[in-house]
Amino acid sequence: MAKIVQCVPNFSEGRDKDIIEKIVEEVRKVEGTKLLDYAPDKDHNRCVVTFIGDPSAVKEAAFNLCKKASELIDMSKHSGEHPRMGATDVIPLIPISEVTMDECIDMSKELGEKIGNELGISVFLYEKSASATHRSNLAKVRKGQYEGMNEKMKEEMWKPDFGPIELNTKSGVTAVGARMPLVAFNVNLDTNDLKIANKIARGIRGSSGGLKYCKAIGIEIKERDIVQVSMNMVDYTKTPLFRVFDLIEREANRYGVNVIGSEIIGLLPTAALINCADYYLKLEDFSDEQLLEKRIYE
Repeated sequence: MAKIVQCVPNFSEGRDKDIIEKIVEEVRKVEGTKLLDYAPDKDHNRCVVTFIGDPSAVKEAAFNLCKKASELIDMSKHSGEHPRMGATDVIPLIPISEVTMDECIDMSKELGEKIGNELGISVFLYEKSASATHRSNLAKVRKGQYEGMNEKMKEEMWKPDFGPIELNTKSGVTAVGARMPLVAFNVNLDTNDLKIANKIARGIRGSSGGLKYCKAIGIEIKERDIVQVSMNMVDYTKTPLFRVFDLIEREANRYGVNVIGSEIIGLLPTAALINCADYYLKLEDFSDEQLLEKRIYE
């Protein structure tokens, strides 16, 4: 089998289709990569891009994407519901086939150094690549967001791993790291009361004593006049989607609110949905060998 790395960069632009297409085009230009998906979100004002390829091609494409985003996105004029700190907000590298986590960690360090040196953008290493334990959690790295990052980086414990100590006003800050496959999962509520979404998010996220591998915030979806609990499930094998969905539903009912739908942002492993089917359908002796698509493509 070939060496395959997945890369899922998040960009702080979800509204201007022209800018989004120009950024995404950088993946298509690099031989050895395959663009799998890109998902712009107007409310979050953010776009999640997913591509795969051999390690060297992925590293080249990720740098080119970051460079193009730095040319086209001005963070001093950016606003959106999702927490953010840079034009290229985060670049995760995920081992898929014949690639170890350690190799992805090395890739992230090489990529981060190149971004810092050649683009003049401050870079934090996070997750498995973190240079200190307090930097492993992306939410802690991003705390303060773009507006507070200049002061934050003056603190000794928050000096960037690569690039300038002073904020690049136009491009902000980028996090680069190696991690497990992440599932971006949102649950929508039939209310426009953001306080309720925030209370539910606080109750379910690991940092507040909830589900260990769940990160959650409350967000307004103004276009639909509703709110949502927006989550990153950082290890779906240990905190499955059905568990967090059930908990949100129960918490929502406490406030007289109903769940009206959920959504997956970007791509996810098949196993994450099979877990849900297994749980809700109470399947007995089910095996992934029963999946039609798996048998077709073997």
